[in-house]
Amino acid sequence: MFSKACEYGIRALTIIAKEGEKGQKVGIKDVCKLADTPESFTAKILQDLVRKGILNSQKGPSGGFYITKDLSEVALYDIVVAIDGPEVFRKCGLGLAECNAAKPCALHTKFEVVRNELNAMCQTSTLETLVEQLVLDIHN
Repeated sequence: MFSKACEYGIRALTIIAKEGEKGQKVGIKDVCKLADTPESFTAKILQDLVRKGILNSQKGPSGGFYITKDLSEVALYDIVVAIDGPEVFRKCGLGLAECNAAKPCALHTKFEVVRNELNAMCQTSTLETLVEQLVLDIHN
């Protein structure tokens, strides 16, 4: 349901948040190694998240990416909307331009349930909950 950019962004943010708990900034090479994502594409995603205020970055030898917000206040929904836009929670399951209750596609009723569950999960999941489930140490 999410784009590759969104998947990579969520994985990268989770790693950055985990390292942030230890007071560490994380460089793009380490993020990509741990997230198993392509460096140039991930860098673009993260820079976009910096511009949108979800993430921070610092240049230089002691630089890297970090998060200053309370992780419990960064909902997965906010991340998904920042990367993929709100359409992910509204678009047709078959990709039709016009699909609604008045003119439904063949999957409309069933897919609406899936979209609503995805929306609810993203609203209630935070970076904090994702980090709690991540076991990782990049300094080994």
